[in-house]
Amino acid sequence: MKIRFVGAKNIITKSNIPGIDYVINPYIGCQHGCVYCYAEFMKRFTNHKGDIWGNFLDIKQYPFEKIQPEKYNNKTILLSSVTDPYIPLELKYQNTKKILEHLLGTKAIISILTKSKYAMRDINLFKEFDNLEFGISIFSLNENFTRIIEPIASKPMERLDLIKEIHKHGIKTYVFISPFFPQLTDFKKIIEYSVEFTDFFMFENLNFRPYNIHRINNIIKKDYPYLMNIYKEFQNDDENWELIKEDIIHYCENKGIQYSIEFHHGGFSKKKKK
Repeated sequence: MKIRFVGAKNIITKSNIPGIDYVINPYIGCQHGCVYCYAEFMKRFTNHKGDIWGNFLDIKQYPFEKIQPEKYNNKTILLSSVTDPYIPLELKYQNTKKILEHLLGTKAIISILTKSKYAMRDINLFKEFDNLEFGISIFSLNENFTRIIEPIASKPMERLDLIKEIHKHGIKTYVFISPFFPQLTDFKKIIEYSVEFTDFFMFENLNFRPYNIHRINNIIKKDYPYLMNIYKEFQNDDENWELIKEDIIHYCENKGIQYSIEFHHGGFSKKKKK
């Protein structure tokens, strides 16, 4: 892992994600090295041309005491949009923890999204916020499959154990079923397992980008060759996602589950919560 320290002019930046006013990315890069990750585009802006996504991490250096909690009252802040706030090295460098400590007292809605069991460390800190929601992203309960796709991220059951524990402390929780792999993501099984300790569910499609498409295709070809034609169809025609959306809507509506479908294809769709 290539590690360097970089100065940051801002640590809380305005967001172009619908429904989110600000984002916080404590690091540049991400240890998880997920095959599908489309945040790799960040390399163009961070002097990482030629570096392999998942093999570098910049530790942002910022005077955290300059954070003004009241500035974000009644706004929505997401941790994080292009990195995971609880990568393994967070245990050493603690940027996420320092940022949260300096945000205490804000009346903002804080939304934390991770796929890491290490967030367990900060449960007591989460409880100090007036309006904080905590989510995990997950696309399968199959550990063998997830280990291929997300080699460094926590195991699916570790993430679910995490959110179950956080829910016990009275913190609002959500499960982000993302990215949705056609024929491989069993969203109903994920919901059935976690519905008792999850307040709402979100869904995002698998996005095919020039820098991740070959990695995805290589894995499908090697491990699920019978699905190769289906994945080619999805890459060629976005409308293939409509049937999956209809299945999600039908299931969630019938079960009375609060949900939001965030399917997008290079941009962001408007949020639709039920």
